[in-house]
Amino acid sequence: MTQKLKLEELGRIDVETFKKTTKIPVIIILDNIRSMHNVGAVFRTADAFLIEKIILCGITPVPPHREIHKAALGATESVDWQYYRSVKEAVLYLKTLQYEVLGIEQTTDSVSITEYEINHHKKYALVLGNEVEGISDEILPCCDGFLEIPQHGTKHSLNVSVCSGIVMWEFYRNIFGK
Repeated sequence: MTQKLKLEELGRIDVETFKKTTKIPVIIILDNIRSMHNVGAVFRTADAFLIEKIILCGITPVPPHREIHKAALGATESVDWQYYRSVKEAVLYLKTLQYEVLGIEQTTDSVSITEYEINHHKKYALVLGNEVEGISDEILPCCDGFLEIPQHGTKHSLNVSVCSGIVMWEFYRNIFGK
């Protein structure tokens, strides 16, 4: 009979071990995210998929905060993060470090994430935008490309934390599996 695994059977690592673990070369940039719950959920997912770092920009709330912690469940301690007042400054800096900057946005030039060829030799910075406005117009010309998640229902948008989870999983499985 199938049984749920107990916590001690899950093979969890501690924060110190996590910090030393090799991460996938992906940075998540949160561009003016309003919801602390969304920020916390992104941290928790970034921990699960060994994301290198999260960059919080603009009005995006930063840890420590009780509401972020509720969703993050301690991932703000394990996942490295930085704050930039300007998303453009963060994007331009990462480009100098040879990151390919991809906006997760529906644009006239976006490519389905299922058709995008993820190169495990590259470093990626993935920009996720505000819950209402999407990514900032000022950084559209700074992005090297745009990815979107195929959707076929009546709504053509996903909650930013759900979107980030899908995108992080796609990069994780393509990079970590190589």
